[in-house]
Amino acid sequence: MTSTTCELIWLKGLLSDLGFSSNILMTLFFDNQVVMHIAANPMFHENTKYIEVDYHFIHQQVQLQIIKLCYTRSRDQLNDLFIKVLTSAHFHHLLSKLGSINPLNPA
Repeated sequence: MTSTTCELIWLKGLLSDLGFSSNILMTLFFDNQVVMHIAANPMFHENTKYIEVDYHFIHQQVQLQIIKLCYTRSRDQLNDLFIKVLTSAHFHHLLSKLGSINPLNPA
């Protein structure tokens, strides 16, 4: 989550340098609600006493309204097409979200 946030900030800076500046919040989709809640509100809890500094960085970016955290269910993660073994139905469901019907026809 932290490395993706750093990449988003870098890309926003690069686009700004190229003359494409925007004040729109960058949305970071994530499938772990606990981590999202900790990053959005890093209050001390007994369960988070070993929290890493990374979450404080994420919290700062959320507070500065640079990024917005958005929950997405694990089964709707599009990257699963490339990294996991899926059932045929789930594979075609995710493939349809990419706008492709036939995996053998990329057009």
